[in-house]
Amino acid sequence: MDKALDIAAQLEIQKENQNEVAETLIKLYKLFLDKDATMVEINPFAEDANGGFFCLDAKLRFDDNAEYRQKGVFDQRDWTQEDPSEVEAAAQNLNYIALDGDIGCMVNGAGLAMATMDIIKLHGGSPANFLDVGGGATASQVKEAFKIITSDPKVNAIMVNIFGGIMRCDVIAEGIIAAAQELQLATPIVVRLQVSSFFF
Repeated sequence: MDKALDIAAQLEIQKENQNEVAETLIKLYKLFLDKDATMVEINPFAEDANGGFFCLDAKLRFDDNAEYRQKGVFDQRDWTQEDPSEVEAAAQNLNYIALDGDIGCMVNGAGLAMATMDIIKLHGGSPANFLDVGGGATASQVKEAFKIITSDPKVNAIMVNIFGGIMRCDVIAEGIIAAAQELQLATPIVVRLQVSSFFF
């Protein structure tokens, strides 16, 4: 409570209202922790003429990885408020986030995705998306990933960067071929498939 009261004081809330605001801050923090939130934003947090405080609008985001233990929260998800490509990717069990660039990216693993986007930026390009197919993607998911990437009109090239440890490179290749044929892709595609070597 002391920390919440300090924050209320720093916000220049009048002394007689600091307890009320501190209690609201504590409730928001508890919500953040208990519901696996990644963001709890209240804007505006308004004071009325009688000195009462109200959360007039809120934006909340929750960790997708916690869906199994936050079923009640995720059952209320409003898909109409989300990017249609991100909704389609979620339906295909793909991790997709639209960005502002013009080079589409398909990788396996978040670390490799970040490294791939960094390399694109280092060489003067700009990634159009983050798309992680994970370690167990099927050829059908790869094809769907290409549909999602190419639905962005800004994309003028696609970079595929796959490290074949858990992910089989032949499955990725099969999906790329199916996508190229079905979608009649004219977009240039650069593909890097790296197979790991294990020695016993």
